[in-house]
Amino acid sequence: MGIVVKEATRERVVATMPVEGNTQPFGLLHGGASCVLAESVGSIGAALHGQVIGRPRAVGVDINATHHKAVHEGTVMAVATPLRLGMRIASYDIVITDDDGDRVCTARLTCMLLKS
Repeated sequence: MGIVVKEATRERVVATMPVEGNTQPFGLLHGGASCVLAESVGSIGAALHGQVIGRPRAVGVDINATHHKAVHEGTVMAVATPLRLGMRIASYDIVITDDDGDRVCTARLTCMLLKS
């Protein structure tokens, strides 16, 4: 996937991913690749929150994504910010943008926080 994490706290996770190698047959960024990127950044944030509260295992229980714009080349960037950081559930809003800063995808991820 080529995902590179640039910043990671429970309040904000930022990562990039190349479009090349993550396309569907028509040469567009694959929606599934966007979901992998979204779940990666959201899960990292949830796990970091979980470490603070003694529930360090974050497992995804729900993800949804809306794909707004096709991307053919370059790099996409995902930024995850928390919607709710609870004791058993953490939900993140994830915005994926292209090299021009245009929104490509909006996703929401909910993770259950488990004890080790």
